Amino acid sequence: MGDLSGKTALVAGATRGAGRAIAVRLGAAGATVYVTGRTSRQQASEVGRTTETIEETAELVTAAGGEGVAVVADHLDPEQVRALVERIDAERGRLDVLVNDLWGGEHLVVFGKRMWETELDRGLRMLELGVKSHIITSWHALPLLIRNPGGLVVEITDGTARTNERFRENFFYDLAKNGPIRMAATLAHDLRDTGCTAVSVTPGWLRSEQMLETFGVTEANWRDATAKVPGFGVSESPLYVARAVTALAADPDVHRWNGQSLSSGQLAREYGFTDADGSRPDAWAYIEEVEIGGADRTPDDYR
Repeated sequence: MGDLSGKTALVAGATRGAGRAIAVRLGAAGATVYVTGRTSRQQASEVGRTTETIEETAELVTAAGGEGVAVVADHLDPEQVRALVERIDAERGRLDVLVNDLWGGEHLVVFGKRMWETELDRGLRMLELGVKSHIITSWHALPLLIRNPGGLVVEITDGTARTNERFRENFFYDLAKNGPIRMAATLAHDLRDTGCTAVSVTPGWLRSEQMLETFGVTEANWRDATAKVPGFGVSESPLYVARAVTALAADPDVHRWNGQSLSSGQLAREYGFTDADGSRPDAWAYIEEVEIGGADRTPDDYR
């Protein structure tokens, strides 16, 4: 997946799921990775999960071959983010990869309710977690990142620009997940003369720790869940999107993607990597062609 030795990355929102996997893969490629989150061994975030901590993520990065540095931070607090970036500058003097994977709003989403039926506080909190936190982080981190040409900003979201043209189940969720796509596009404009690149990247149906728990399965027996939800057969492990981001970070020609909305399945075809089981799932193609389009195909046809 390329050599990132000597590179410094910040994965904002790396406690679990895609963020954790991305941090570990960047570390496996040789990077020093600052990993941030609100859940530590001393405190839990509003997500309420104590089974994953930011310290554990940093340890996994180091075990994979990189150097993991855990920083407990709330990215909605500009002062905490400013201090984080100043620390990276003081300790490393550079930032080569910024991954904005901040979210943690699953517990707030209520599908099937119209905008005015959704509690306003819940809706606005989604926008804080999924949009405002990304803006604060980029505002503070980009002056450090652009010091060296070749820097990469990755906005992690749910859905591509094309798939998100349709309504995403809830007004506030729709805005929260379209926001990072537009942020990557507009940052690409601002970065165009710096030699740096901004993209948005989405996994497909992600088998995060929380998703596996919801379905009552583990990564070892996840296919058991397809008996009740056949579409889960096109799901992917967090490793898949982690390999996608690492491939981008190691690509000397990454600027060709500047401003684009990308998916793990698309990047797997481009860079030749697979998921942990050797397959190349493309959940978004399955959703578009089968669940929406009515094509007579199975999830296995999209792996």
